[in-house]
Amino acid sequence: MSTAPVIRRARTADIRDIRALVRPLAERRILVAKDAVTYYEGLQEFLVADDGGVVVGCGALHVMWEDLGEIRTLAVAENYLGTGLGGRILEELMDEARRLGVGRLFCLTFETRFFTRHGFESIDGQAVTGDVYVELLRSYDEGVAEFLDLERVKPNTLGNTRMMRAI
Repeated sequence: MSTAPVIRRARTADIRDIRALVRPLAERRILVAKDAVTYYEGLQEFLVADDGGVVVGCGALHVMWEDLGEIRTLAVAENYLGTGLGGRILEELMDEARRLGVGRLFCLTFETRFFTRHGFESIDGQAVTGDVYVELLRSYDEGVAEFLDLERVKPNTLGNTRMMRAI
């Protein structure tokens, strides 16, 4: 393990490594399992932490609305836990959100202490206006459905915490 993995945009060749990194977390129901096609379709949303050609971390920024984005699939390899790598990836994703003009970030997580350290707070109820809520209902994205706390996704939820942060 080098001292500082490089955080960079994901490439198509990274998808297998991202899936391998996420798989054990999905099996433990910490992250949501996704089909390979979903990762390829969202490739441009992902950053990876690359340590000498090995993907040791990942995270994605999914824009949901004009001022709202979601942090998704934030994961680091087990031997990198506690090194600050997850925080570095999150900071890069927040910087990207700022560049895009996103003012608030949302996440669904079990890692509430981690996200609290980075300025996120637990939320209840809706975090968008009624008009935006109606527009977001048109999305086919299951993550948006989770954000909206729709009944149709409740049987599939992991029991995680909804958190938000202004950036």
